[in-house]
Amino acid sequence: MWTRTFSTTTNEITKEQIWKLFADVNHWHTWDEGTEYAIISGKFEQGNFFVLKPKGGPEVKVTLIKTIENRMFLDLTQFPLAKMYDEHLFEDTPEGLKITNTITVKGVLGFLWVRLVAKNIVHSWPEDVANQIRSAKKL
Repeated sequence: MWTRTFSTTTNEITKEQIWKLFADVNHWHTWDEGTEYAIISGKFEQGNFFVLKPKGGPEVKVTLIKTIENRMFLDLTQFPLAKMYDEHLFEDTPEGLKITNTITVKGVLGFLWVRLVAKNIVHSWPEDVANQIRSAKKL
């Protein structure tokens, strides 16, 4: 198993704004430079799924395993012989909104998917979260 976490705290946005940004899956491409498109039918809720096409990569199905509005969501991407879990937490703290993202990869071929996918995601976290904050400010 491989796990990495990134957190940042900001006073620029609220948990409601960041939730609104993520819940609008069909517009992720407007703020996420690594996404060609993302498509969801129905609500951003537990049990639903969306299709994500990263730039330069194949489409993947992402299942929403758990959602708590304005607080957190956990999604799952299944690869051959591996699973990648991506948890997003939004917590109010005395210092501001704490945004935490944790990726966990499990499975026999987990090492391969870490190298092909997860490390790239983790590498761009600081820039990606800064962009999320900038985009959520507009909501």
